[in-house]
Amino acid sequence: MSSKKSSQKAASQASWTRDQFVVPAVEGKTRFHDFDLPEDVMHAIADLNFQYCSEIQAATLTESLEGKDMIGKAQTGTGKTAAFLISIITDLVDFPLDYKRGKGIPRSLIIAPTRELALQIASDAVETAKYCDLSVVSLVGGMDYEKQRRQLAARPVDILVATPGRLIDFVRSKDVDLGDVEVLVLDEADRMLSMGFIPDVRTIIRHTPRKGDRQTLLYSATFTDDVMNLAQQWTTDAVTIEIAPEKKSTDSVTQQVFLVSRQDKYKLLRNFMQINQLERVIVFGNRRDETRRLAERLQKDGLAAALMSGEIAQQKRVKTLDDFRNGKINILVATDVAGRGIHVDGVSHVINYSLPEDPDDYVHRIGRTGRAGSTGTSISFATEDDAFLLPDIEAEAGVKMECIYPDPNLLEAV
Repeated sequence: MSSKKSSQKAASQASWTRDQFVVPAVEGKTRFHDFDLPEDVMHAIADLNFQYCSEIQAATLTESLEGKDMIGKAQTGTGKTAAFLISIITDLVDFPLDYKRGKGIPRSLIIAPTRELALQIASDAVETAKYCDLSVVSLVGGMDYEKQRRQLAARPVDILVATPGRLIDFVRSKDVDLGDVEVLVLDEADRMLSMGFIPDVRTIIRHTPRKGDRQTLLYSATFTDDVMNLAQQWTTDAVTIEIAPEKKSTDSVTQQVFLVSRQDKYKLLRNFMQINQLERVIVFGNRRDETRRLAERLQKDGLAAALMSGEIAQQKRVKTLDDFRNGKINILVATDVAGRGIHVDGVSHVINYSLPEDPDDYVHRIGRTGRAGSTGTSISFATEDDAFLLPDIEAEAGVKMECIYPDPNLLEAV
């Protein structure tokens, strides 16, 4: 950090106290004020405008701050990332080491299944630790290996966020030593299972201190037998917290289905976005080739669209997300794997160009809108080919969706 930035940061810290962040007590709600968090952590929380804890935050912070192992069940978008980051950063601030640490030896390790999710967690960690003298490094595949090696060598690492494959590469090259990990977080454990990463995760965990000598926090959207068996292997006397909303889809998202023929789908998509002048929308397809053709066709029609799928190089995916956040593009065409890592505020619409074959993917898709207290809209196209999927999607989402035929003007050729 430059001396100028350092002095600005010091001035900001010196002028701020938690008394400036007034959050009234409300019956039935837990405030971040109600936890004994360090001043620098509270300052960042105030900047992020976090006032009252979400259900998963209220349920897990007390246990994790006490150093207990934990198994948490929560869907995406519930605030679990902030919960474990606040706990980790508080631990690192409250218990500084009294000796000089070597490079590439993290004090905390967060493992996530996808590159997008890992990068998002790392970004959130930087924001939450902005007033603490802590180092955050992310190691993900598809990005410059040497650049990541230089980041590891720059200073001792406090928080390491990684995907399993790339982390193993760094462990095997001895650029990373996991022998001093104090807190281990396994995020989206069920997703890591389904993506076949568990053998890699086992290898990684064998390089960390034994369970009981580290704190382990495991999060999963589902508690399958396989997930619980892994949790038992990797935790000691873990507290189990289950946040299971009655409805998996959110009340903040209006959900609607357009009944449309296969040949009219593209006209409906283009006209709907243009007529409604949508500023930030994510369009989901089921396959890479489908999303690629769709993005190219929208671009050809003069719309500011970009592709987000596994076939896109990681550096380009990061730039595309940045362009989407700052408004350079307003339509993101994504597959489900790429879409799960997209956490962008202000997405007004999610459009399911094709209905997902897995109903759980529908819940994840619509979770990209209606976030952080805002409202959103989900529009699904159902054709003669895939309308049979609707009952299972409705059962998973816990709602009965309105099915309508589009206005004729939405189907006009341009």
